[in-house]
Amino acid sequence: MADAWFESVKEAERRARKRLPLSVYKALVAGSERGQTLNQNINAFGELGFAPRVAGAPQERALSTTVLGQDLALPVMISPTGVQAVHPDGEVAVARAAASRGTAMGLSSFGSKPVEEVVDANPQTFFQIYWSGSRDAMTHRLDRAKRAGAVGLIVTLDWSFSHSRDWGSPKIPTAMDLRTMARHAPEILLHGKWRYLMDYARTLRPPQLSVPNMTLPGERAPGFFDAYGEWMQTPRPTWEDLRWLREQWDGPFVIKGICRVDEARRAVDIGATGISVSTHGGNNLDGTPAAIRALPAVVDAVGDQVEVLMDGGVRRGGDVVKALALGARAVLIGRAYLWGMAANGQAGVENVLDVLRNGIDSTLQGLALGSVRELRRQDLVIPDGFGRRLGAENGNETYTPR
Repeated sequence: MADAWFESVKEAERRARKRLPLSVYKALVAGSERGQTLNQNINAFGELGFAPRVAGAPQERALSTTVLGQDLALPVMISPTGVQAVHPDGEVAVARAAASRGTAMGLSSFGSKPVEEVVDANPQTFFQIYWSGSRDAMTHRLDRAKRAGAVGLIVTLDWSFSHSRDWGSPKIPTAMDLRTMARHAPEILLHGKWRYLMDYARTLRPPQLSVPNMTLPGERAPGFFDAYGEWMQTPRPTWEDLRWLREQWDGPFVIKGICRVDEARRAVDIGATGISVSTHGGNNLDGTPAAIRALPAVVDAVGDQVEVLMDGGVRRGGDVVKALALGARAVLIGRAYLWGMAANGQAGVENVLDVLRNGIDSTLQGLALGSVRELRRQDLVIPDGFGRRLGAENGNETYTPR
C-alpha cells in the first residue's frame, strides 16, 4: 500500500503509538527514573551543527563500510533488543529487513526467536549475551550461537538492576495467560488496536514472553522474568571474568556500554575487538551523559586499537553522520526499528533503514563529501564543552573534541 510508507522515524513512532496497546508502546519509550539520560541521548545531537560546502560535491556518494569484518551497505546496524512483542514475526522479520538493506543484525539472548532462525534470515548476525548464570551456562549459549553461524559476539554491560523504573514504564506481565489477556483486553478492544490483535490472531498464539536463546540442555525455554531473575542474581563480572569470556569466543568480540576512557582501555587489554559507547538507551543509570558526548573521548583513547561503535538517540541520517564524524565506525539503532516494525512489520523496518540511508546520503551531499569514510570532526560545528571525558586520569572532564 502506498500510504504505508513513512518519511521519518518520528512518523514511524507516531504510527507505532497509534497501533500498539499503550502498555507495549510505553515499554518501548520508557527510560530509567526521570528520563534524563534518555532525553539527553536525543537532545545532544541537536547541539552539534554542520559545516557545509556549496561546491565540489561528487555526483555519487558511497555509504558502504566494513564493521568487525562484515561488509555493510550503510553504517547502521540493528542493536539487540529483548522480547519484541510489537509484531509476531519479531527478530526474524528484523533480520530479513536488515539483510535486504545489506546490514548486520544484533540478536539479544533475551530475544523471542531462536538464534538458528535469525541467522538463517540474516547470516550477518551478531549474538548478544549478558553475564548471566554459571560459566557452564554461558559457554553453552556461546557454543549454540557458534554452531548457528553467528559472526560475532556482543557483551552487554550497560544494564544493571534498577528498581527506580518510574519514567513511564508499565508493568510487564510474566506470561500471556488467560488472566493476563483478559486484563489487557480493554486496552485493545476499547482503544481500537485491532490491527495489533489481528497480527497475532493469524498466528493463533498470543505474544510470547519466553526467551529461547537462554534455554539450557534438557530444559524448556525460560520466561523473560525467569531469565531476568537469573541475570539479576548473578554477581557482576570482573575484568578477569570478561577476559575468560573473551577466551571462549574466537571471533569479533564487542563490549557494549562503555562510556569511560579507563574502561575502554581495559576492554582493549582483555582482547575486545570492538566497543559500543552506550547508555542502554537511557534504561540504566539515569544521569549518565549522552552516549554521543562520551564518544569522542573514547575514540581518542582507543580508536586506533579497536573499532568504536555508538548507540543511543539516533533518529535521523544526520545523527548517523555526526557520530561518524566524531569517530564511530557505525551506529546501532533500537527504538527506531522497533517503531518501524510496529508500524508495518518487516517493510516498516526496511522503511526506517531507507529513511536513515537517505538522510546520510543527503547530509554527505550538503558536506560535499563522496563517502562516509571521509567524515571528520572538521565537518561539524561542536560547541565548547560538548564532550564528556569520563574516567580520565585527572577525573571526569568537560571538553571540546578538536
